[in-house]
Amino acid sequence: MEEAHSSNQTPLLNNKHHNHLHRTGNVWTAVAHIITGVIGAGVLSLAWSMAQLGWIAGPLAMVLFASVTLISTYLLCNCYKTPDPEVGPVRNQSYIDAVNMNLGKTNARVCGLFVQVGLYGMGIAYTITSAISLRGMVLVANAYSTCECRAIQKSNCYHNEGHNAECYFGDAQYMLAFGVVQLILSQINNFHNIQWLSVVAAIMSFAYSIIGLGLGIAKVVGNGYIKGSIRGISTSTTGEKVWLVSQALGDISFAYPYSLILIEIQDTLKSPPSEKDTMKTASIISISATTFFYLCCGALGYAAFGDKTPGNLLTGFGFYEPYWLIDFANMCIVLHLVGGYQVYSQPLFANVEKWVSVKFPDSGIIHKDFKLKLPLLPAFKLNVLRLCFRTIFVASTTTIAMLFPYFNQVLGVLGGIYFWPLSIYFPVQMYFKQRNVEAWSLKWVMLQSFSIVCLPLTLFALVGSIEGLITARLK
Repeated sequence: MEEAHSSNQTPLLNNKHHNHLHRTGNVWTAVAHIITGVIGAGVLSLAWSMAQLGWIAGPLAMVLFASVTLISTYLLCNCYKTPDPEVGPVRNQSYIDAVNMNLGKTNARVCGLFVQVGLYGMGIAYTITSAISLRGMVLVANAYSTCECRAIQKSNCYHNEGHNAECYFGDAQYMLAFGVVQLILSQINNFHNIQWLSVVAAIMSFAYSIIGLGLGIAKVVGNGYIKGSIRGISTSTTGEKVWLVSQALGDISFAYPYSLILIEIQDTLKSPPSEKDTMKTASIISISATTFFYLCCGALGYAAFGDKTPGNLLTGFGFYEPYWLIDFANMCIVLHLVGGYQVYSQPLFANVEKWVSVKFPDSGIIHKDFKLKLPLLPAFKLNVLRLCFRTIFVASTTTIAMLFPYFNQVLGVLGGIYFWPLSIYFPVQMYFKQRNVEAWSLKWVMLQSFSIVCLPLTLFALVGSIEGLITARLK
């Protein structure tokens, strides 16, 4: 490893340089980023959420959260440039920057806490989800390698041993395998260099969603009738039903994490046309597509399994033929999670590394790149800060995922923590500031009412999901 002189720091470590990035993104690259970030772990839990809420409340809840996300998107898109959303000279390259410019440092610190927790939690959630599908990478003789997934092994076990067989496989080694892949990918310099990864991940997300839809239709046709009820699954006590409903709402809110990465995605777009207009178009396309898939996957999964709807939709289908199609769907999930993890982690990397570089402006170790040359591979640059921090980040998300491998509960907790402040409160407050909305005007009353009504709903989801996580851990 040799030191490479670097008077120009990497984009994430040099805000001035980052301001002059050559942005090449368009509507479709933004759509790819959004779909990669939004259609992820959450889509697999929606059938279970639908089962808790029933045929009326379930679809209504999904449409409600989609509508809130779209409103939030329209408010946030205007915050990318300051003071004017179209020609403002200052670019807010992250959510925290936008809050700082519009609401001040105190609000920015509070917002930063929610953003970092949300982004960090996504890494944990994606690692947990990977363990449901990822069985491990196994190198075999004759230059042949296979990737078996836990769901793949389970489906093949049921195929060989019968549907009543005891087919249990642990999670830890598969989370570790996923973590190793992320250790390597996390050394990608910045968000602008992972468009190709988002495109691949978006294709994979559509692939397994379509497979889930097809399997759901086939299962309903095979059953000969639609399972489920208006009030959802039956429980032994009212209290148990209330906790499950709250967890279901938390899972649905987790399925719409778009606000966390919206401004970072907007910062990849070229202009003209204005980034604001491009982002709004991309958001309408993406949120419409994802909501359609969410409704279909949730409804068909519940219709197929009724009260026995699994926490992860594809594990339910994994008990049935065709096994090869389940195997392929799980492979698509693995590939999507690989890209999705980076889409959420890169903004956090940028925020932390920018803060450290400002805190230690004269540190040669932090600001210099080192060139690494491995046999048979082209030389590439490493940065000590990037290498150390990102390695610790991936290791910690993997460790926590191994300690709390509870899919539905973890998703619910994360959704309950960040949805209201990041998708509702801060976008509304920034809109007031930017547009100088007068207190008690019609627009002010409507948006404040919108914010206040959504708060208890989010708290309900958070408390129920925490209860579910504690209960699962103590079992």
